[in-house]
Amino acid sequence: MTNKTPKSGTSEPGWVSFVGSGPGDPDLLTVRAVELLRQADVVVTEAPEHEPLVRVLLGLTEDAEGGPEFVDGGFGEDGQPLTHAARAKVVVKHAKKGGHIVRLMVGDPFLYASGPEEAQACAKAGIGFEIVPGVSSVVAVPAYAGIPLTTKDNREIAVVTCGEKIDWSRYGDDRTLVLLSGVGLIGDIAAELVAAGRKPETSVSITRVGTTTEQVTLTSTLADVAADVRAARIAPPAIIVIGKVVDLRGTLSWFETKPLFGWRVLVPRTKEQAPALSQRLRAYGAVPEEVPTISVEPPRNPLQMDKAVRGLVEGRYEWIAFTSANAVKAVKEKFDEYGLDARAFSGLKIAAVGDKTAATLLEWGLRPDLVPDAENQSAAGLLDVWPEFDELIDPINRVFLPRADIATENLIAGLIDLGWECDDVTAYRTVRAAPPPAPTRDAIKTGKFDAVVFTSSSTVRNLVGIAGKPHASTIIAAIGPATAKTAEEHGLRVDVLAASPSVEALTEALADFGAARRSAMLEAGQPVTKPSERKPTGRRARAK
Repeated sequence: MTNKTPKSGTSEPGWVSFVGSGPGDPDLLTVRAVELLRQADVVVTEAPEHEPLVRVLLGLTEDAEGGPEFVDGGFGEDGQPLTHAARAKVVVKHAKKGGHIVRLMVGDPFLYASGPEEAQACAKAGIGFEIVPGVSSVVAVPAYAGIPLTTKDNREIAVVTCGEKIDWSRYGDDRTLVLLSGVGLIGDIAAELVAAGRKPETSVSITRVGTTTEQVTLTSTLADVAADVRAARIAPPAIIVIGKVVDLRGTLSWFETKPLFGWRVLVPRTKEQAPALSQRLRAYGAVPEEVPTISVEPPRNPLQMDKAVRGLVEGRYEWIAFTSANAVKAVKEKFDEYGLDARAFSGLKIAAVGDKTAATLLEWGLRPDLVPDAENQSAAGLLDVWPEFDELIDPINRVFLPRADIATENLIAGLIDLGWECDDVTAYRTVRAAPPPAPTRDAIKTGKFDAVVFTSSSTVRNLVGIAGKPHASTIIAAIGPATAKTAEEHGLRVDVLAASPSVEALTEALADFGAARRSAMLEAGQPVTKPSERKPTGRRARAK
């Protein structure tokens, strides 16, 4: 599991950074925390999710070269949780070898954590250290539940780690109470607080696994909370808030009311394309799961591309038309192979099928001369704006068209009709990926996914080919009419169609669908459920 050997054999000990990771949402890591993780020789983790979190943050795969060494600071070799003293020994042991040690801790290192004990051990051993505060669950979880801990009328809060020796008579006033580790004792705690003077109708909230898309919040009162917790089977980890501030959740709940909150969304795309789509889905509260269906590979015979690139440099073409970002990347790779750069495009007119392809060109330093309007970014849209060949204006009548091996012929036929000659060149191949793991295939077929987003006809064909058809209860979202048609040809009913062929429009359309669905359930007085929680025998007609 180790990727980098820390500095050893030096006369000076290492340096330890105690870094708070926040309560669960990786986006709550501070800028300073990210900077230190990038510099680390060793990362001593605390929770199972810490290592994969750091790997994603640093762009490291399991077999990647470089990166820090990961040391489990949460559990010993026997699988038992380490005590504070044992964790301190682990940190000091690695710091004595030299190098930069990052001790990654849940929440904040100095708030209900073992940071003070471990830092004292470093000080005793003569090891330098620093403290990088993190967002504590004490404040973050209520905030994600839409509950402010203070208001202009309520300025005092008390935070209590629950146990059998707490004198609850001290908390019979109207202060906001934040309870940690109190789920199993909530019945007794509620009774004692009422006996101490709190009203039985005092509001209570219990939020499980806060700041994650698995977050669930139960609201109740001191009189009813014990029964409600049993009925809902609420289990730790959870944060409990008691007081008037809980009543504000009705208007301030922002996280659990996201339009796709908790939806498990299947993202069948190429490995290179999936992250951008997943990021936007997460912003709407979804839990994306990427399943590669396509692998982009070089053409079997590279000679055709070699000849076309030489023709481009020699001035053989008037236009080059890019119909995908992958086509741009394929041409750039060929340029890099020949030692060429963007200057070779001088005097050549450049067309791009859409904004995403244009953006990829801009990253290369090229600005396209022709891009269809946002509402019609397709091969047909490109033909609509493509000029006819005019021998008085155009010195050359030839177009270089680098494309995928499975591209349709409509664009070529349209350009020929406009008087142009085309060099249709296979720039890259799209190859069907290997089937996903059996649990994923089962989830697809049995409706455990709430939605699937298709970004091309090939993703439809390949997903069905390697994993089977999505269940009838799964919401189907398509990026455009051609993709929707392919989905329907495979027996899928499309529920969501993007207004324009872009990732942004696709995720926005799915979010609008989720918001409308949620509103309809609330207006009907029904509990808000996810599509995977409702298993109709057949797909019902849905408003587009």
